[in-house]
Amino acid sequence: MKYYVYIITNQRNTVLYTGVSNHLEQRIFDHKTKRNRGFTFRYHCDKMVYYEEFADINEAIAREKQLKKYRRIWKEDLINQLNPEWNDLTEGWYHPKNIELGLKLNKER
Repeated sequence: MKYYVYIITNQRNTVLYTGVSNHLEQRIFDHKTKRNRGFTFRYHCDKMVYYEEFADINEAIAREKQLKKYRRIWKEDLINQLNPEWNDLTEGWYHPKNIELGLKLNKER
């Protein structure tokens, strides 16, 4: 099994959120469709700009904790090394109608 540590941001790149998941595609879909009403919902974080892959969950969790302690400038340096344009790395993963449907369903609950 693979595990991922990821950083997502909002459209203006003003907020950074670090998370961990064993199903990255589903987890980012949850962010994009605002399924969870926490930090990423409140600050409109749904653009994945960085990720790392791990084979061991304990390593992934340790890395997530490490990144959460990083200053913003250090996180920006990591992102700039992998993704200098800060593009959404999930571009093309989802059909727009699926995002729309997910948003609609989550708004109704």
